[in-house]
Amino acid sequence: MPIIKILPHAEYCPNGAEITAPTGTSICEALLDNGINIEHACDMSRACTTCHVIVRQGFDSMAPSEEEEDDLLDRAWGLEPQSRLSCQAIVERDDVTVEIPKYSINHAKENH
Repeated sequence: MPIIKILPHAEYCPNGAEITAPTGTSICEALLDNGINIEHACDMSRACTTCHVIVRQGFDSMAPSEEEEDDLLDRAWGLEPQSRLSCQAIVERDDVTVEIPKYSINHAKENH
């Protein structure tokens, strides 16, 4: 199983983490399954950008984003060329390293 390395984030993962995820799992699902409660206001339906992550390593190992995801990402805080919606970024066979941006477009946190 691939390893997802999460860089430290003050709120969601202060010490950083390394988790495993079955191939075919979204980064968002893997984080949530491992107690890293990343925002996902639209319940992973590709309708917001609150689960935005930056893939620091392993970006090219994932299937490319679709046009709808790219359009949404244009609204994400801290957008970078390696940005993905974690609900749409599917882990394949290679390990990935992700950074959760400091902010999201959400003014209020959702209670998931």
